[in-house]
Amino acid sequence: MDKGRLIIFSAPSGSGKTTIVKHLIKNSSQYGFSISATTRSKRENEVDGRDYYFLDIEEFKEKLLHHEFVEWEEVYPDTFYGTLKSEIERIWKEGKHVIFDVDVKGGINLKKHYKKKALALFVKVPSLEVLEKRLRQRNTDSQESIKKRLSKAKYELSFEDKFDCVIVNDDLPMAIEEAERQIETFLKRELISKT
Repeated sequence: MDKGRLIIFSAPSGSGKTTIVKHLIKNSSQYGFSISATTRSKRENEVDGRDYYFLDIEEFKEKLLHHEFVEWEEVYPDTFYGTLKSEIERIWKEGKHVIFDVDVKGGINLKKHYKKKALALFVKVPSLEVLEKRLRQRNTDSQESIKKRLSKAKYELSFEDKFDCVIVNDDLPMAIEEAERQIETFLKRELISKT
């Protein structure tokens, strides 16, 4: 069986990428969601093996030593995130395309690794003001956390030109439609190039 393709979604926090990814997975059986590994603590409603693979630092470093990650990053001191090679293989064995919801650096690293087999989509809001409003409306972050997220978002926006396509999420249904269109075009082009 020919391997599937990779669809990478990256965005500053609060841009709506997770909502778009969840919509795509819910509405198409051709995608399998790549579950990231992390050393951060499990939150109340999270399930190991569904939301993340929760590893302790020693387990994570052991896997690093054995080159089991296709990409990884220490996001905060002793808080690692990464994509296991076995996770991609698992989804491909199911005959599906892998869909990722990863941070900007993770997205760039995946694209570098898989090149033409991957479509890298960058989701952004129309402005930092809109992003700040969305983060405040979520009502899940402290004032300090919002400031940190906005500062990080400003930095992450500087990498949008490293992605194959930028989707401005000003209107969610339109952003989803654009994502579907970009993926469909990419998969068709891949199909043609193989024949």
